[in-house]
Amino acid sequence: MAHDDWRVRIELLDEAGAQDFLGRLGLRQRGADELANELREHRLAVSQDGDTVFVYAATGMQAEQAWRIVESELNDQGLTPSRFVTERWVREDERWDDEPDQPDVEEELLERGYAPWEVRVEAKSLREAHDLAEQLRSEGYDVSRTFTYIIAGAGSREEAAELARRVHGEVEPGGELVYEVQPQNPFAVFGGLGG
Repeated sequence: MAHDDWRVRIELLDEAGAQDFLGRLGLRQRGADELANELREHRLAVSQDGDTVFVYAATGMQAEQAWRIVESELNDQGLTPSRFVTERWVREDERWDDEPDQPDVEEELLERGYAPWEVRVEAKSLREAHDLAEQLRSEGYDVSRTFTYIIAGAGSREEAAELARRVHGEVEPGGELVYEVQPQNPFAVFGGLGG
């Protein structure tokens, strides 16, 4: 599993305040042993650039733990930073970003109640369609059936591909509006099938 790079950014009012705060974080050894030990146990690096202190972490969880340690120390010292954020390194852009992670398209559609991927099957008979729809429902799939056409919603392309292999169906993107652009599709009435 790949690690992202994270850091906690603490912008203080001036460089002297940042140096004093660094001392409390254990870069100067007076009165900060417990805090310094906590940061060292997590193998976190600490640096300063002018009035800004950075605490670096290998994972989001470590950054969250560092945030709590730093926040406690700020409160103990009565310091209010002008900026106090957790940042993640964006490799593609080679920059730090403090925006929260945005869900990907599949996650967003699932949250809105739509299947991002669908498996479509045309059964040979009405009875076969009914039986397949019931089987898929019993397996936990959200299924829609009209006459001999069955659509089962899937949460990911991989899940849809596996199901399609098993039931001899076709994988297509799902979602709430995808079929408005393909009105000739016999499944157009099912655009937005729940996931």
